[in-house]
Amino acid sequence: MTTLKPRLLSLDVFRGATVAAMILVNNPGSWGHIYPPLEHAEWNGCTPTDLIFPFFLYIVGVAIAFAFDSKKEDQAQHSKLILRAFKRGLILFFLGFFLALFPAFDFSTVRIFGVLQRIGIVFFICAVLFIKTSTKTQLRTLLFVLILYWVLMTLVPVPGVGYPNLDKETNLAAWLDRLIITEQHTWKAARTWDPEGILSTLPAIGTGILGMLAGTWLRRKDKTESEKIAWMFSLGFISALLGQIWGLAFPINKSLWTSSYVLYAGGLATMMLALLYWMIDVQGYKRYTKPFVAYGVNAITVFFMSAIIVKVMSRIKIDLDGEQVGLQTWLYKSFFTPYLSDLNASLAWAVTFVLFWLLILWPMYKKNIIIKV
Repeated sequence: MTTLKPRLLSLDVFRGATVAAMILVNNPGSWGHIYPPLEHAEWNGCTPTDLIFPFFLYIVGVAIAFAFDSKKEDQAQHSKLILRAFKRGLILFFLGFFLALFPAFDFSTVRIFGVLQRIGIVFFICAVLFIKTSTKTQLRTLLFVLILYWVLMTLVPVPGVGYPNLDKETNLAAWLDRLIITEQHTWKAARTWDPEGILSTLPAIGTGILGMLAGTWLRRKDKTESEKIAWMFSLGFISALLGQIWGLAFPINKSLWTSSYVLYAGGLATMMLALLYWMIDVQGYKRYTKPFVAYGVNAITVFFMSAIIVKVMSRIKIDLDGEQVGLQTWLYKSFFTPYLSDLNASLAWAVTFVLFWLLILWPMYKKNIIIKV
């Protein structure tokens, strides 16, 4: 029989590796010089970078199962648990909103939705689903959400366009974002659609549900470790395969968060968690886990603060060959580009940034300083 600990080390490692990868791909030395695997797909398709965000939402779902499973049995506690989830979701949303505002605080053009906002919404809705429904209902909800989104995106004519389509600016999700949050408050790189917009949050919730189902499975005491791992690998493979097959008709697309993308990324996340669980929690291979755990236990904190630091550095101006540039640009051009090729200099800066935060997170981890959001 399985003896479960209240916290999975493999989950912390998975979370830490994912947020470190987030920081790596979000902070190249130059956006014009990036190795292809560290870039998002132009539209349809999936690069390793496109897996990072769904992996994180999947991890959120797994964590929900471990945080609430033993408490949901007491129905008298449901209101308290839901209120706690609402507060956390709200904090995450407003942390993301603050990032969008900082440092200009221009409310007229601030982006309403974003990464942390989506995490907050998905966390709250998934937490309520987990607390109030059974595993079977959660599975049915997942299937319903994925099919509903597919129907909406591929069969419903887009107002003003006249036909359903999956193009960047004329799909139903883009139309809804422009209608409700307006172009001034969408993603600044496009201003006509938002990759974390309203309608695409629906299948993103499905990614969280997949994580909850995996977490519930890992907590089962009537299954051996071998059974758990074998089923996770098998179902993860099937999910990824189904995502690829569905992708022939409903393309895998991160920006639209298509249903095929949910199955594909969720399947890969399930296999990755199964592998880490087997290596770390079952086999006890923990030698190189601590740096990832240091990132994992303060994942939201480091994501938020790293974004703040980048924005602060852009406001600090330093003279470089007669031109006023931001501190980051000065550091990059002074210590990286003179010694490395453009691609390697850009990657070296990103790796250095990840290691810089590890130097901060490591003593926090050693002193058990965990900033809970």
